[in-house]
Amino acid sequence: MGRRKQPEIASDLLDRCTDYSLANGLPDRLEPLARAAGASARMLLYHFGTRDALLKAILQRARQRQVASFTDWLRARTNEAYTDTLARAWTEMTGPNGQPFVRMFNQLRESAEQSLWPDFRRIATTDWLEPLEVGLGTINRPELATLVLAVIRGLLMDREATGDTARTDRAFFEFLGSLGDGATGNSG
Repeated sequence: MGRRKQPEIASDLLDRCTDYSLANGLPDRLEPLARAAGASARMLLYHFGTRDALLKAILQRARQRQVASFTDWLRARTNEAYTDTLARAWTEMTGPNGQPFVRMFNQLRESAEQSLWPDFRRIATTDWLEPLEVGLGTINRPELATLVLAVIRGLLMDREATGDTARTDRAFFEFLGSLGDGATGNSG
């Protein structure tokens, strides 16, 4: 009779593989993940079944982390203008805390790995609308959520493709200024 799988071991291995992949991208082979996890490729296959199943689990774990972080950064705060919240969120998304996620998921959009998560584009497009609508509601502009999301996503993709941080920062802060005087009131 075989050993029983231990979910806590699989979870720990997944966290280590996710950390590696956020720092280095998704590898083509299992060996870099095995080294990062302090395990063998055989152990990874034992817990996850196939390389593709492990990569999909890594993407899902990374996405859980990204959603938690980005949702917190976009959350409206009492006594803070929502444009200030958006400015801080942009700084986090483009800084060391957010860049690994942006890099990984931009690569996913552009690669053959998209087969690992075929519905990813739709999910990644819509999951930020709710916190943006709530935040923009504090300045009576919830209808701008789609526009703000499009600007953020477009500038993040531009920044990743060109590396032009100064230009994309200027564009984002210019956009925030265009939201008008109503955008600088206190949130409630």
